[in-house]
Amino acid sequence: MNKKISVGAAIVVVALSVLITFQLTYIGVNNKYEKVLSELKDTQLLYDKLASVDALYRSSYIGDIDETALVDSVLKGYVDGTGDKYGAYYNKDEFAQIVKDSNAELVGIGINVIYDYEYSAIRIINVMPDSPALEAGAMPGDLIAYVSGQPMTELGYSSALSMLRGEEKTFAEMTVLRDGKLIDFKIERRKITDYTVYSHVHPDNADIGIVQILEFDDSTPLQLKAALRELEAKGVSKLVFDVRNNPGGYLDSIKDVLDYLLPEGAIIRIQDAAGKEEVLTSDASQVDMPMMVLVNGNTASAAELFASVLRDYGKAKLVGETTYGKGTTQTMMPLYDGSAVSVSQNLCLPPISESYEGVGLEPDIKIELPDDITNKSVFLLGDSEDLVLIAAVNELTKENN
Repeated sequence: MNKKISVGAAIVVVALSVLITFQLTYIGVNNKYEKVLSELKDTQLLYDKLASVDALYRSSYIGDIDETALVDSVLKGYVDGTGDKYGAYYNKDEFAQIVKDSNAELVGIGINVIYDYEYSAIRIINVMPDSPALEAGAMPGDLIAYVSGQPMTELGYSSALSMLRGEEKTFAEMTVLRDGKLIDFKIERRKITDYTVYSHVHPDNADIGIVQILEFDDSTPLQLKAALRELEAKGVSKLVFDVRNNPGGYLDSIKDVLDYLLPEGAIIRIQDAAGKEEVLTSDASQVDMPMMVLVNGNTASAAELFASVLRDYGKAKLVGETTYGKGTTQTMMPLYDGSAVSVSQNLCLPPISESYEGVGLEPDIKIELPDDITNKSVFLLGDSEDLVLIAAVNELTKENN
C-alpha cells in the first residue's frame, strides 16, 4: 500500500499555513479580520472532516488506495459541491489534452456540446456544417447517454469528452437519446474546417443577408467583418444574424464583434464576486443596417450577450425561442502539478437590461415550431421552410415598407 503523506494531512498543513498568513495580513483590521476568521473556521471544519475520513480509510480499508485517483476525485467533488455548475477540475492528463486541442489543428466529429444537469448527459447544441457528425445524422438536442458503451452517469462530463476526442481516421462511438429512443453512432474523426461564420443572400429578398455565427472564437471577428463586406458588395441593406445553437465563446471575441456592429457607448458590464463592475465600450463606427437575431434554447453565453446587447441598443429584435440562460464567464487556472480548475468568476451583463443567468432571454417574436421542424437540424433547413427565419424576414420587410 502506498504510504505517502495522506490527503488529509497535507491539507491540514496547508490550512495551518493559510491561517498564519491570514492572521498576519488582517490583524488590526477588525471587521475584515472577523470575516476571515469566520471563513477560516468553516474551512478548518471542512479540512478536519476530510482528514478524519481519510484517516479512517487508511486504517480500515482492505484495498489499496490510488493516491492520484483519490486527489482527483476529492477535487472534482469539491468543485461539484460548490454549486458552480460551469466549474470543473481537470487532472494533469485532461488539462494537457485541453491545451493540446487549443493549439492543434481541429480534428473531431464536429459537434458543440454542453452538460445537461437535468439528464446527467451531454447535450449536442450544434452540429457543424460539412462535418462527420452531420453526415451521420447527429442533431442538436440529442442527449449523449453512452460513450463507447459506457453510461454518462459513470463516466462524467470530462472523461466522456476525452473519449469522444481522438486522432484523425479513428472512430468515436456514442449512443444518443432522441424522442425517447436510443440511437447508436460510430463516427470517423476527421479534420474539421474551423469556420464560425457562414453567410448568404436570401434567395427571395436580395436586400437581406443571412449571417450564421456558430460560436465566438478568435477567428470570428475577422470572419464576420469579411462576410458583411461581401454581403454589402452584393447590395444587402438588412441583416439577419442566426445564433441558434451557438454555445458562446471568448469574451475578447464577442467584445470585438459588438464594437464593430455598434456605435460609441457601453457594450458589456463585467461584475466580479465582490460586485465590482468593469464596463467595456465601443467606438463611434458601426454597421448601420436594420437587424434581426434568431435564437433558440441552445443559444448560450456569449451568443446570448450578442443578442441582448443588440436589443439594448435598439438595433435588433429577437426571434425564436427562449435562450439557454448562461450569463457567467469561467477562468481556467493551472495548478502547480499540471492540473487545472475552471472557476465561474464573473457575471457578463448587457449595458442596460438585467442578467439572463438562469432565466435566458425572451424573444420579441416567439415562434413555436412543429415537431417535424424541431427535430431537423438548422443546417439542413432551407430558407423557405425555416419558420423562424421566415418570421424575421417578414418583420424586416414590414418594418421597412
